[in-house]
Amino acid sequence: MPARPKLDLPGDVVLSAGRRAWTVGVMCTAVGLVIAMVTIVNAALPALAAGTGVSQAEQTWIVDVYTLVLAALVLPAGAVGDRYGRRGVLVAGLVVFAGGCAAPVFLETSAWLVTARAVTGLGAAMIMPATLSIINASFPPERRGRAIGIWAAVAGVGGLGGLVLAGVLLQHFSWHSVFLGPAVLAVLLVAASLTAPTSRDRRPQAFDVVGAALSALAIGAVVFGILRVADLGWGHGVVLGSLAAGLVLGVVFVGYELRRESPLLDVRLFGNAAFATGSVSVTVQFTAAFGMFYALAQYLQLVQGYSALKSGLALWPVAVSLFPLSLASAPLVRRFGLRVVTCGGLAVVVAGMVLIGLLDAGSGYPELAIAVCVLGAGIGVTAPAATSAILDNVPPSQYGVASAVNDATREVGAALGIALVGSVLSAGYTDAVRAATSLLTPSAREAAEGSLAGALAVAARSGPAGTPLAAAARDAFTHGMGISMLALAAVVVGGVVAAAVVLRRSR
Repeated sequence: MPARPKLDLPGDVVLSAGRRAWTVGVMCTAVGLVIAMVTIVNAALPALAAGTGVSQAEQTWIVDVYTLVLAALVLPAGAVGDRYGRRGVLVAGLVVFAGGCAAPVFLETSAWLVTARAVTGLGAAMIMPATLSIINASFPPERRGRAIGIWAAVAGVGGLGGLVLAGVLLQHFSWHSVFLGPAVLAVLLVAASLTAPTSRDRRPQAFDVVGAALSALAIGAVVFGILRVADLGWGHGVVLGSLAAGLVLGVVFVGYELRRESPLLDVRLFGNAAFATGSVSVTVQFTAAFGMFYALAQYLQLVQGYSALKSGLALWPVAVSLFPLSLASAPLVRRFGLRVVTCGGLAVVVAGMVLIGLLDAGSGYPELAIAVCVLGAGIGVTAPAATSAILDNVPPSQYGVASAVNDATREVGAALGIALVGSVLSAGYTDAVRAATSLLTPSAREAAEGSLAGALAVAARSGPAGTPLAAAARDAFTHGMGISMLALAAVVVGGVVAAAVVLRRSR
């Protein structure tokens, strides 16, 4: 086993090229597993529901509690790593993650499954900031860009990898395998992570318990409100109340942190143009990416008739452009500057969203592949640049917290993207399909107007007479998907404008 140096600050790190490559590989595998665990369980829900009898509401919590706990606790977990050692927090997080993943194998009640997913989310919150901060601390500045590019690329396609892994496991094993497989991988990563270098703040201050609680409550309330949009709608009191509570708690958090000598997060960092731009860029990128994955997973399976595994494989062209451009991102920033790369890359993301929105029931696979390649190119250019902009503008003692800011914005953006696409697509679909459901019985009409899956089930029970309904429902879905992609594009355009304004003022 290689030696395990204990390092205080990035400037003390002297690693061979082989050790650095190994470290990047281990850290990227860990973050890829954390991201993939979202889509793995999504893909397994039908089989899980059939095997356990959990209700639709319970299924929602099984999926959402992971994201909620991860987003709420990632900032405190990053701060713990800064103070007490990033490798130690990573290893502990992987142990907790493995335990949470393995728990559903032993008991199948809904309460146990939700609790297990919450524990898995806690482990994920400890893992994510540690992986990026260890990479950042292990490389000298001139060699850091490529490593961060690889990390960002893996984080960007981790959800897609989860779909493929779930499809492979479910073809050969029961739904238990989608929990047991990640648990085994997490255990292997524990052993691998013990060989990675560690780092921490050389002069750690007292941990900001109040700040940690306020940040967790603020982010948790916002993410909870966003996650409830799919079931309740944007105007529901629970959604509005949660979002309002999150904003109020966020203001209280900022005020409290500004008065502390050793805050959990130095909120003045957002006054740095590059740091602020990186945070905005990461948020809108993940809003677009996860909204797109949410829509296209349904489009490929319900409109084009793909299996879960085939639909996951069909989206892999996004990596064809994303990976190479992630490696080129740092040189592009050095050559053209953060403002040009950020605005140009996000403009390409907008183009990708528009192309995806043009897909319909008759579109061929080449049209889909080109659209996701364009989207992947935009994310590939901007994701590493945004992550580097966040990390390069903090002192080494705060790498964990800065990594956590990067991770929290990703989770908020992902939740927002899914909620936005879910609500807009549903409204567009319902409006468009009503003309084809007017002659159905009330119960059949309610099912058909509720979702494309419901319409296809009604059509299947209707025999040959259901063929026009199925065709109309598929067209209505692509109509709603087109509108939702335009909504995502508008969010990204807002990110372009914000980045242009902030970076122009800084110049």
